[in-house]
Amino acid sequence: MSLKDGKITLSTKFMGSSEKYEDASIVMVGVPMDFTCSFRPGTRFGPQKIREVSIGIEEYSIYMNKSLEDYAYFDSGDLDLPFGNVEKSLEIIGQAAKEILEDNKLPLFIGGEHLISVPVIKEVYNKYGDDLIVIHFDAHADLREDYLGCPNSHASAIRRLVDFMPGKNIYQFGIRSGTKEEFEYAKANTNMYTIEVLEPLKKVVDKFKGRPVHFTLDIDVVDPAYANGTGTPEPGGISSKELIQALGVMRDLNIVGFDIVEVSPHYDQSDRTALLAAKVIRDMIMIMG
Repeated sequence: MSLKDGKITLSTKFMGSSEKYEDASIVMVGVPMDFTCSFRPGTRFGPQKIREVSIGIEEYSIYMNKSLEDYAYFDSGDLDLPFGNVEKSLEIIGQAAKEILEDNKLPLFIGGEHLISVPVIKEVYNKYGDDLIVIHFDAHADLREDYLGCPNSHASAIRRLVDFMPGKNIYQFGIRSGTKEEFEYAKANTNMYTIEVLEPLKKVVDKFKGRPVHFTLDIDVVDPAYANGTGTPEPGGISSKELIQALGVMRDLNIVGFDIVEVSPHYDQSDRTALLAAKVIRDMIMIMG
């Protein structure tokens, strides 16, 4: 299945999407998958809700002093996934990311659960190799070897990255939940900054300049007071303002891939979680483009 063959589901486009795949430098893909969610399911509905509410925000970003009108990005819709088949779904996601990268375009994936990031980042790593840096914002460490015996779980998403790339190329921010073993693993294998995002990011961001960077963002890094529409809310997080400020810190980086995950709209009647995600995507298009 190709992103260009029209065989994927699309009911609503992200605001300002280009009409043609060929014209775009960034390709957006929705992944409606929540097969391994460990608490509250529903992130499969995240991509369409984020698109739906995107029309409620301006194309101009006061933070970036830029407008989406100046960028060519294509919303290819949601992938068709075999419900409940984790391995086949990961294969389909990886093939979509590979196609985008082979066409020399930048992948922007919308989840869905955090496990969807693994095949995307693997394809980005296959293109850029050990020079690739992964920046990870999350409430949870996601470093379990498995969850209830399943190695492919949203609770193991970052651990699965270490299966194919150097752990020391992974920088984790805002982590405030995990097992003791996960935090011990992080000390030995990744770069973890707990609780906070903005200040530790400012201290290390210069290390990333000139290198390809993939940014993976779990919306639950934000406190549920600001983003309650997620499957595993964790009190004590950052504010939506701090998240947007953190994007500004990364604006000069070479972001070659981005995914945003774990928006679960049914738990948020106000849509503020999806609105925040749409605003983040808007500004990330400007950073990537």
